[in-house]
Amino acid sequence: MALQLYGAVPMIQSPVSQGIVTKHPMVICVAGDYNRLMKRKEKSMRVGFRVRASLDVVAEVGRVTEVNKDTFWPIVKAAGDKTVVLDMYTQWCGPCKVMAPKFEQLSEKYDDVVFLKLDCNQENKPLAKELGIKVVPTFKILKDSKIVKEITGVKFDDLVFAIENARSSTS
Repeated sequence: MALQLYGAVPMIQSPVSQGIVTKHPMVICVAGDYNRLMKRKEKSMRVGFRVRASLDVVAEVGRVTEVNKDTFWPIVKAAGDKTVVLDMYTQWCGPCKVMAPKFEQLSEKYDDVVFLKLDCNQENKPLAKELGIKVVPTFKILKDSKIVKEITGVKFDDLVFAIENARSSTS
């Protein structure tokens, strides 16, 4: 298919024959099945960003990033004034499993929001406690590293409304 550079540099295309997809901070190399690649190309055409908190901690727009007690705050701080939505869930929670695919769809829809998920297991219990979780699923919406809204339970419409409000509000 093609090698595409995006960001502040002009679009450059060159043929590639292998069925490989690789991503780098400013380069996407795609090749292989034409229909699949066209969908990826359309998705990559929108303006996007990555939040890099350190060399090994990256949250990418268009997908949900799993965080833990060590990576959550660095990613939130690196997001700056961007809206951050955190899904706090557990592996055994039925309602959490219902919301997971919907949350994934939201991450693909909003290209200016960072979507994170935190498994509230024993390892992440200190962070869950710090964030004041009482039930799962709980969704925290943050702006400028501060919690601006909380939605508990399977309330998809409330979550969408809260994300829209957070995106449109100025800090």
